[in-house]
Amino acid sequence: MRTAFIFASLGLLAAAGWVAAYDPDDRWLLAPVTALILLGLYDMLQTRHAIWRNYPVVGHLRWVMEGLRPYVQQYFIESDTSGMPINRMFRSIVYQRAKNTRDTLPYGTRVDTYRDGYEWMAHSLGAIEITEVDPDLRVMIGGPQCRHPYRASIFNISALSFGALSPNAIRALNAGARSRGFAHNTGEGGISPYHLEGGGDLVWQIGTGYFGCRDRHGRFDPARFRDRAALPAVKMIELKLSQGAKPGHGGILPATKNTPEVARIRGVPPGIEIVSPATHRTFTTPVGLLEFIACLRELADGKPVGFKLAVGEPHEFVAICKAMVETGIYPDFITVDGGEGGSGVAPLEYSNSVGMPLREALALVVDCLVGYGLKRHIRVIASGKILSAFHLVKNLALGADACNSARGMMLALGCVHSLSCNTNRCPTGVATQNPALYRGLVVRDKARRVANYHAKTLHAVADLLTSASLRHPCELKRSHIYRRIDQACVRRYDEIFPPLEEGCLREGNVPPRLAEAVARARAGSFLP
Repeated sequence: MRTAFIFASLGLLAAAGWVAAYDPDDRWLLAPVTALILLGLYDMLQTRHAIWRNYPVVGHLRWVMEGLRPYVQQYFIESDTSGMPINRMFRSIVYQRAKNTRDTLPYGTRVDTYRDGYEWMAHSLGAIEITEVDPDLRVMIGGPQCRHPYRASIFNISALSFGALSPNAIRALNAGARSRGFAHNTGEGGISPYHLEGGGDLVWQIGTGYFGCRDRHGRFDPARFRDRAALPAVKMIELKLSQGAKPGHGGILPATKNTPEVARIRGVPPGIEIVSPATHRTFTTPVGLLEFIACLRELADGKPVGFKLAVGEPHEFVAICKAMVETGIYPDFITVDGGEGGSGVAPLEYSNSVGMPLREALALVVDCLVGYGLKRHIRVIASGKILSAFHLVKNLALGADACNSARGMMLALGCVHSLSCNTNRCPTGVATQNPALYRGLVVRDKARRVANYHAKTLHAVADLLTSASLRHPCELKRSHIYRRIDQACVRRYDEIFPPLEEGCLREGNVPPRLAEAVARARAGSFLP
């Protein structure tokens, strides 16, 4: 190919020279020909890419095709149900509801209802009218040690940091949250001015980097925390222990997104990759975690404080429950993030192979809280690939009190699933700090779409409740959801995840599936 390129270059150069000599007005042809020849010569001499050396100029087409691949895949190849990480069927329902267009389905389901793993909700012949459903699908968050409980929607914006998302994306999310009265989680990147412009309710997330409340050494600063927690927009505080996209690994902000503004808000140097510590330095034990939660709640003047985790070793969560019993300190809420959780930046091995998926993790957390008699004090929030009303319903049936969505809200903003969140080149201006790109995101229009998506999804939840003759999500039980295990076996969720009796673990009546975790857990250490 190198020899062919040399002969082709000589031929093109001769042809362009002859044309230019014959007609001086065509001398401009020499410029592109010369540019291609120089590119080919560079390709042959450079040592970084073997394809360029062996296939000068033509070899660049590989990178062009790699860049186009996600778009060709989703627009021309994938089916409605085969796309990943989010298939076209769910992307479409988010877009349709966000745009307030027709969201009904013609000609029947695209889903194979006989495949292993298919799930459905049991309806009732005594279905009720939607006017009989509680129109205010909310839950009160705040336990006995909280002085300012928060009445939250059952569907809220999950953690999305400024830095990972653009200023206009944060503005639109917050304005949308305000218009519908639901909560906007700041993510671990701290509270930016853009989180405050729209006047929406905030859940301030504190990660292991303590961004927004850290001193110059990266340690937690109580005074800075108190000042930010006192903001009227901050309704709850969430202490992030781990997240589903990269459990056991700190958050990652690429250097290209770490602008001087982002760095100033986070309290870090600009222009470098920021990797948060994998664990907190303020505490090292379950008891220490709860004491820190009590400290945060006091500094926040009694606002609800909880924590977020992706479940790894079951005994570690049991240890936290034992510490609650021992100390009498309760978080006001626990956010359970499934291993299928998303992130703009995560190592492949962590996204694919670390962390318990949401369904199993949620059932474990709820069962442990019930078993230790703690669930009445603590609300549980589910997070992880929640996009449709059925996603909400089945997690609420497992025992969650509310659900959070990040990728659903990003799609409502206009995300086109280009899979470029980690490049700072998001074409829709959602996940970028490039002003030339995020200026294309019109805040007023996208805020309306976020609000529409929230409203129509909750309306769909209410519809599902009417079909089951239920008036509020709190009436959902595990027995309402069925799952095809294989071609010969169908089970209800209460058979797959048998619910525990209130207080049974505290009384020593431990089911076999939890026996090892309970035996290994101790309040004084996360280690067995």
